[in-house]
Amino acid sequence: MPAASEAIARDAAASGEGATRFRALFDANYDFIWRMLRRLGVAKAGADDAAQDVFVIAARRLHDIELGKERSFLLGTAIRRAAEVRRANQRVEVLASDEALERMADIAAPPDEVLDERRALALLDLVLESLDDDLRAVLVLFEFEGLTKGEIAEALGIPEGTVASRMRRARARFMEQAARVKAVRTRVRGAL
Repeated sequence: MPAASEAIARDAAASGEGATRFRALFDANYDFIWRMLRRLGVAKAGADDAAQDVFVIAARRLHDIELGKERSFLLGTAIRRAAEVRRANQRVEVLASDEALERMADIAAPPDEVLDERRALALLDLVLESLDDDLRAVLVLFEFEGLTKGEIAEALGIPEGTVASRMRRARARFMEQAARVKAVRTRVRGAL
């Protein structure tokens, strides 16, 4: 556990039980929260700080968090924190211009697979940024984190039917944007 998190754990509750609960909460959920923040539009450089903020809030509110509902609390906090970070960075929640996509779609396939993976993740992030927050959260939780519709409904505090509706809209929007990315890449490669 990072030093800052140890300090948070010490302050989480006056009793040893609260610090133990916080440490377990942190250890079990940090990676999940960090991934969620990234997929919800927080830049890699800011993901650690945003995750830390989520756990600071959890530490302060530890006594309010129902047993068994810890992940839902953290997830809701992460979704709100991601929105705050995006607003602070004045990001526009639309897919970048075709020129930006063309720069991302470098034709010369690099021999290094890591570079390919980074580019693919950058494109994924670009497409995910084009989704509204409510659609993005449902899509990321279902497709990337493997949560069930029931778990998502509980975590977000919405009916399961709403989850299904948002999932349909998110998938449709994702496919539209992915097709746009593919068309730009094809156009760029054809120009050479």
